[in-house]
Amino acid sequence: MDYRDAGLSDAEYAKIKELLGRTPNELETSLIGVMWSEHCSYKSTRGLLAAFPQQGKHVAQGPGENAGVVDCGSGWGLAFKVESHNHPSAVAPYQGAATGVGGIIRDILAMGARPVASMDGLFFGPPDSRGQVALASGIVEGIAGYGNAVGVATIGGRTFYDPCFEGNPLVNAFNCGYVRLDSIVSSKTARAGCLVVLLGSKTGRDGIAGASFASKELDENSRESRPQIQIGDPFEEKLLIECCLELHGRGLIASMQDMGAAGILSSSSEIAHKSGVGIEIFCERIPLREEMAPWEIFLSESQERMLLIVNPEKFEPVKAVAERFALECIVIGNIVEGDRYKVFKDGELIADLPHSILGDAPLLDWPSSEPADLAKRRETSVRMKSPDPARDLLKLIGAPHGRERGEIWEQYDCQVQLRTTEGPGAQVSAMTVPESDGLVTLSMEGDPWKCRTAPFTGAAETMAQSLRIQAVSGAEILGMTNCLNFPSPDNPENYYELSECVRGLAAVCADMECPVVSGNVSLYNETPRGGIYPTPLVVTAGLVPHFAYFVRCGCAKEGDVIYLVGPTNGSLGASRWQVLCCEPGAGQSAPRGVTWEYNPSMERDFAVRARTASRKAVVGSARVIAGGGVAVALAKEAIYSGLGMSANLGSLDMTAALFSEGGPRALYFVQPANAEKFSFIWDGYPLMSIGRVGGESLRIDGAIDIGLDELRAAFYFGGLLDFDPKRGERK
Repeated sequence: MDYRDAGLSDAEYAKIKELLGRTPNELETSLIGVMWSEHCSYKSTRGLLAAFPQQGKHVAQGPGENAGVVDCGSGWGLAFKVESHNHPSAVAPYQGAATGVGGIIRDILAMGARPVASMDGLFFGPPDSRGQVALASGIVEGIAGYGNAVGVATIGGRTFYDPCFEGNPLVNAFNCGYVRLDSIVSSKTARAGCLVVLLGSKTGRDGIAGASFASKELDENSRESRPQIQIGDPFEEKLLIECCLELHGRGLIASMQDMGAAGILSSSSEIAHKSGVGIEIFCERIPLREEMAPWEIFLSESQERMLLIVNPEKFEPVKAVAERFALECIVIGNIVEGDRYKVFKDGELIADLPHSILGDAPLLDWPSSEPADLAKRRETSVRMKSPDPARDLLKLIGAPHGRERGEIWEQYDCQVQLRTTEGPGAQVSAMTVPESDGLVTLSMEGDPWKCRTAPFTGAAETMAQSLRIQAVSGAEILGMTNCLNFPSPDNPENYYELSECVRGLAAVCADMECPVVSGNVSLYNETPRGGIYPTPLVVTAGLVPHFAYFVRCGCAKEGDVIYLVGPTNGSLGASRWQVLCCEPGAGQSAPRGVTWEYNPSMERDFAVRARTASRKAVVGSARVIAGGGVAVALAKEAIYSGLGMSANLGSLDMTAALFSEGGPRALYFVQPANAEKFSFIWDGYPLMSIGRVGGESLRIDGAIDIGLDELRAAFYFGGLLDFDPKRGERK
């Protein structure tokens, strides 16, 4: 195999020969090439990611393991992480998405945690494109088919549509699980004399070089790359989960690793490198489904496999447990003294490398330059077809970005394991904490439109929005995980956007004391038609110490006073209204303008007051102002609560007051008896009583008067033209 076929550049190959003091053989070239791929090495982003704060009072395990772990009380930790499976899902939607779910579940399992909940961030092309309908349907079916069968609840997510994702969808899979804080599994605990054990499915050719496949652009021939797509079996995964948890619970294993990207190679070399030991792997011992060359064996990403490190005296009990679960359990190697990664086949040494060369790919320092059209993207002028706020509101809540997505999440089992207290459709997902009255809350956010027009500001707003949702729900911040989805970093303009987005996320996390405990980077999200918009996706975990403090949305009651906290206006730049409701050329085809300028002191003030309102139990319902602005927030609250709303925003610029986005703002719905206490909490912060709950319509003085039935038709069915009121379904 030529080194270029292994994904190595001329400079990288020269560096390898310098480090080894010789020319690597074909197998060694393949092994290094995969481990130096972008997907495995993060060689373009490791320097940028150092800006993320990693320490916090709740952090039990930060970056560097399969997942991060935070302390959620009562001796329990929450292990969580999000990863991408973008390229595989573009080529084989069902299996690409399904194995993305399976892979992230095993990352959580590798920490010794029981996987309990998943979320998915989905970014698709236009839903009216025939190709996109089939692709999106396959992806959703893959998530449901795997997650439901394996018995892990899918409790929330985010779905976004834009032409930039046509042909290159994003599938970001999140999972979390609970682990006792005194029994977290580490990849740094292997010791000389231990056995290397493969547990689970046989190895086959599916998924070979998947890490390399994810480290290059998609081209017109990508659909011919199906051998690089893994095939999942959720029922085998369920057996693997229960077996690993029993082995861990009985103290039979020293460490374990998921065989994700780069399969046996990455899992074994990472354990050796992080533990500071050598490792020997014997090809002939690895159970195969078919005849395979050594490089295929090591680069295969066949699913439902774990690598265990076992003390010799405990192997027989381990094997007995595995047999009870009908799983393969084979010793494939040894942990030894030294720093060498050795591969043998039939007694012959066929690869001999220092494990450091596999674990420490040289960093790439790409050139960076501001996009030439960035000033044009930031233009704020917009042209309306005609001032019609009611029409625009119906369009916003009936558009793919705004409408209810039951056709997606109703395919998911959101209640399996019976931990879910707030599932899909709410602003925040929530689940119970073992042996506690507390709740873990999860908020997923991503906004490519805002990040395209102003990368730093857009990423800061994305992160701040996730934290605002946590605060309004009554949660203290535990930590964050992220998936950074970007096009090719070798384009200086793309690298500028990547750098600025990371800087924006890091600034908010540092200011708001939100540690980043895990994450993933997905680059080269491009097709011949072009690259995706910069799309950092974040998932923030929070803790509500007692379920009585949890503040839901969609629970407004008759007679509630409606309060707007925060500035009356946000920004119309890159907002849903600006993109969806303006003249073509002023934003219809692409976002324009700059979103809310990040204000750290205001964000902190908002968060403290929001949590205080939760603790004082003076709030019946609350909703952070997000996509579509105040008008959409009022409409959704009316729809979910089944009650009308009457409001007066008292603004000279009604468009901005209704549809602007961004900033620490929220709607609160408060019983009159609690109004004085609520107002006292927010004294000194922008606060405005804008109306009351009641009636059969949403009325905003001087702008909107829409009946609840019409709102429901737009939200659930995309508009009255598609809705048959007699049957209560689409025509």
